[in-house]
Amino acid sequence: MVLIYLLLFASPQLLLYLYLRERLPLSARRWLTLVFVVFNIPWGIVAVHMFSGSLWGISRVPYIAPWIAWQLLGWIFCGLVALYIILKAVRRASYVVRERLGRLSDARRTTDDARLSRRQFLARATYAYAGAGLGVSAYGIWSAERLPSLTRRTLVFPDLPPGLNGLRIAHLSDVHAGIHMSGEKMRAIVEQTNALGADLIVQTGDMIDISQSFIPDYVRAFRDLHAPLGVVTVLGNHDRYTGQDAVIRGVKDAGQVFVKNGVHVIEHGGAALALIGIDDPRNWQADDPQHDDLEQALRTTPSAQDAFRILLAHRPGAFDGAAPRAIPLTLAGHIHGGQFYLPVVGWSPGRLITKYVMGHFVQGMS
Repeated sequence: MVLIYLLLFASPQLLLYLYLRERLPLSARRWLTLVFVVFNIPWGIVAVHMFSGSLWGISRVPYIAPWIAWQLLGWIFCGLVALYIILKAVRRASYVVRERLGRLSDARRTTDDARLSRRQFLARATYAYAGAGLGVSAYGIWSAERLPSLTRRTLVFPDLPPGLNGLRIAHLSDVHAGIHMSGEKMRAIVEQTNALGADLIVQTGDMIDISQSFIPDYVRAFRDLHAPLGVVTVLGNHDRYTGQDAVIRGVKDAGQVFVKNGVHVIEHGGAALALIGIDDPRNWQADDPQHDDLEQALRTTPSAQDAFRILLAHRPGAFDGAAPRAIPLTLAGHIHGGQFYLPVVGWSPGRLITKYVMGHFVQGMS
């Protein structure tokens, strides 16, 4: 599987290099080789982490994102090449059809014309490649540096106790305090969340990004996060990579309630609200329903007749375990919208891995 992932990233780069090498003059080939070597050095770091089983440690490497973006743009360029080949095949097919219908003159393009066409395509594809890279990078930087956009949803449950009617919950996930999430930005996120005036705030994991050195910054910023019914938190996979004991201490130092395969019960308006929190699964299974974690947590959870239940999980696959157990609401994060999202098309390659890329999902009454 590791080799498949590496080839998936390396093959577009190799194809792109070979394609340009055959078509550029000899004087430019040496520089072409140098450029491709430099821009692919970080994949040596990634490969070491992948084969050692600690892939996510690459986030400790500053500014590795531009190199990863280079790899993604390799896919875009290969996509342009594939589109060119398809259009060329369609054009040739149309020539054959028109010739058989007697509508095509005997004139044919010369070999020189064909070569010129290929060179024109190379130039246009290269410009498109550079333009796409500039546009995607600019959008990515803008999107990463701005404050999170707010999504508001009004949810209706037929069995919601009257005392919980109108309850407002703010859901935060995947803060990733680290080299790409400064203390200043975290404070801005806290201010933004507090301004919502939510009754309850929940966090579904990945508070810290790999290194324990970022925990103090997180604590200083998030100790100011407040809600009348408190802040309730569960761990994510990056918190485990960081060191779960240290992260748990940091969460508690910030004044939050930590839940792991258990439940935190809140009384509000004469009704009980059971916040079920489960641990992040220690596997790479996509959409893991986490049956064992749920069973452990439900042993200490009040029944559906005694409390309205909400599941807090880092990975959204837990919804597949919660829905059959009649848990009305599951809140999760982890997927980051598929990591790579096409805003106009509205599609993410994350959908090839999970059905829960982003948004609101319904199963039965859950």
